[in-house]
Amino acid sequence: MALDEGPARPEGLARLLEEDPADLYENAPCGYLSMLPDAHVVKVNGTFCSWTGRRPDEVLGQRLPDLLSAGGRVFFETHLAPLLRLQGAVREVALDVVRADGSVLPCLLNAVEVRDAEGRPLLVRATVFEASSRRRYERALLAAQQAATEAEVRARTLHQVVSELAAARSAEQVADVVVRRARRALEAGGAALWLADPVPGARREGTVPVELVASDGLSPELLTHLATAAPAGAELVRTGGVRAAPVGPELYQRWPGLAGAMAEAGQEALVVVPVSAADDRHLGALVLLLGVTDDSELISLAEPGTRGALSPADAELLATLGRQAGQALERVRLHEETVRQAARSAFLLDAARVLATAGEVGETVQRLAELAVAGLADICVIDLLTERGLTAPVVAHADPARRHLVEQLRDEHLPQRDGTHPSVRAMVERRTIWARGVDEAMLVRISTSPQHLAVSRALGLTDLICVPLLVDNRPLGVISLGADARRGRFTEADVDTAEQLALQMSQGMDVAQRFELESRTSHALQGSLLPPEPPAVPGLALAVRYLPGSRGADVGGDFYDVVPLPGGDRVGLAVGDVVGHDVTAAATMGQLRSVHRALLVDCPDPGSLVERLHGSWPLLDLPRMATALFATLRPATGELRIASAGHLPPLLVQGGRAEFLPVTPGRVLGAPPGPAREWSGRLAEGATLVLFTDGLVESRTADLDAGLDRLRVVAAEAAGEGPADPDALCDRLLAALTGSRRADDVALLVLTRLPGADDLPRSSAVADPAPDPVPDPVPHALADVLDGAAGDVTVSGDAMRWSPGRTEERPPSPGFPGVDVAAGLGSFLGLDPAAVRRLVSGALTRLSGAVGDAVGELRQLARDVRPGGDEDR
Repeated sequence: MALDEGPARPEGLARLLEEDPADLYENAPCGYLSMLPDAHVVKVNGTFCSWTGRRPDEVLGQRLPDLLSAGGRVFFETHLAPLLRLQGAVREVALDVVRADGSVLPCLLNAVEVRDAEGRPLLVRATVFEASSRRRYERALLAAQQAATEAEVRARTLHQVVSELAAARSAEQVADVVVRRARRALEAGGAALWLADPVPGARREGTVPVELVASDGLSPELLTHLATAAPAGAELVRTGGVRAAPVGPELYQRWPGLAGAMAEAGQEALVVVPVSAADDRHLGALVLLLGVTDDSELISLAEPGTRGALSPADAELLATLGRQAGQALERVRLHEETVRQAARSAFLLDAARVLATAGEVGETVQRLAELAVAGLADICVIDLLTERGLTAPVVAHADPARRHLVEQLRDEHLPQRDGTHPSVRAMVERRTIWARGVDEAMLVRISTSPQHLAVSRALGLTDLICVPLLVDNRPLGVISLGADARRGRFTEADVDTAEQLALQMSQGMDVAQRFELESRTSHALQGSLLPPEPPAVPGLALAVRYLPGSRGADVGGDFYDVVPLPGGDRVGLAVGDVVGHDVTAAATMGQLRSVHRALLVDCPDPGSLVERLHGSWPLLDLPRMATALFATLRPATGELRIASAGHLPPLLVQGGRAEFLPVTPGRVLGAPPGPAREWSGRLAEGATLVLFTDGLVESRTADLDAGLDRLRVVAAEAAGEGPADPDALCDRLLAALTGSRRADDVALLVLTRLPGADDLPRSSAVADPAPDPVPDPVPHALADVLDGAAGDVTVSGDAMRWSPGRTEERPPSPGFPGVDVAAGLGSFLGLDPAAVRRLVSGALTRLSGAVGDAVGELRQLARDVRPGGDEDR
């Protein structure tokens, strides 16, 4: 129907509108097809024939599916025809029509089915629209969507990789993350990561030392071939980026075994990704195989030969993964190095503590060796240089199961080593020897026998460090540290730590060795100062004890002595205490004991002995004052005579009781001489005499009198009613009155006069020689002043003690024994004794005058301080 009304139309337009509808059908902008229900074409317009390049007779009579592509035919039979029969119409079905020249024409098909009154299909009318531009648009859109999806997947992959790498704490964890994520992102057949050896060292030309750290999806055969090619293949990524090598002639030429294994496994390409640090340092390589994925149950839709292709986006993703992996490796290595550095610092601190508390050198070296295998190495051997060379090395191993191997080295093989051994070279060359990568050739070179070689192989050494122990360039020994495969190679920091340890050991061992030498010398000299064991005396049971108060000393300022006197009927007894308990006190004690024995030649009484010591003290020039108790005892009769030079009184134990003898102390030795008072009595059978120094009863927390009372109580309880056993009594007194920390030396002499001693034969008494007549004693003003004081001065430890209420004095000797001693020494030296006497007497006279003047000044000062005081005070 045409619209008659309206404005006038142009003549051309009217003509076109009045044309035959057949022309409109034939030249329509779309293709028209009429088909029977079985899809045979019975009518077609010229437009469709023009698009397909066919004549109408070439189209008529054919089935529509025969004009479609293979995919279109399948779709028509399985989807379009059933849908058309079911619905009666279809809209915008995409089909690809094959032109006469074989090219494909993208089309959109609309169709309706014409049916009779009973619903039976009669004809199918279809319109076909060309969709080439639309298809290009759709493909571009799909490509963009796919690119966006792939970009999202890559971004997600990178995010996951960065997140997991941030949580990694070791190189192994970093490698595992990168291998898994890279393989999943590319759907690779397998992946593995090799890292370059971080320890600097020699390498073969054209290769890089590498180590497999992680792998995923690779068979053992492929891993073996890849490991063979890895050292040389790692060189490929040192200067380039991501590289893909397809399985082809080039790969067969370079690595035929690897290429064959990849082809057999269905892998089409080898991709090598550099793993580098931020400064482009080469750290390793990530290797992926593109092809068949063995662990997938899905059939790949990729066409054969296309699975090994690597897109630029994938290459960029792999390059980014390699950089991320490198940065993560640097971070974890820095963290591990920081932890190791802290461990090395703690190790050196522990070594310093061991050296600071060093005792015996051998024990200290063993402790250091055990410390070394706990924190620095697997094997430690320490040799010390002696006059016989490197002998008796100390060994240790971190694995107790392998300790017998290093002990076998120590006992059988190391003593036989020669100048080629690294430890000997370190000593001779006075420098550190670092044997990197111990191999079979080196083991053969340094072994001294087949058995030695077998032990070295069993230890599995990979690295060896030998550092000499030097002090002022003087060798003291060498420390050797070994690492096996389980620990890994040594680093430069490990070598620095070993050298620091060697420096500490050198200084510590030098001090320890000097201390041991000085200690041995000191003990030998101190042993010479100690009195010998008391002799066996008929009728007496004797026991002595000596405990030094100084830490590390064998002798102090206390002494005891038991000396049988000439004539055989008497025994000289002595205990003494030099002020102080250091080496000077010990030296003074040794001199005093020697002088004491020398003065016993003419068997003086105890009082005379004290006076002679007073007189000879200025000539002896002894640096310290001393207290002493001297006694003589006749075992056959029990006659006992005692004199004290400021010393504590002896203890008498008898019949379950203990009492101090009333021995009045005189002046201490080294003070101005004065008369000595002598006590005499009888020691009954079964009675026990205890002579001691103040270290037994003195305490910093209690008064001396309390200590004396405690001694008396303990001695009475220990002795009991019968004769006391001196040894048991000594032990009991020391256990009850002393502890592990003593403030002073202790000298203890205990003797018991045995029952039946009265029946011993009595030797003829040796009369004491009468003293030579000497001039009257020279007056001594200072002695007179001290004599007039109402009390005595005694020495306890390093302090003096005042004892008031002095008893009646013993008359002084008729002469000054010091003059006689000086005369005797002068005669021994070939001098005239009379001249020596005159010289010494004159000196004493002048000294007395000076002392008298000083005392006068002191008296005047006292009167000025205390006006109206006692003139004689």
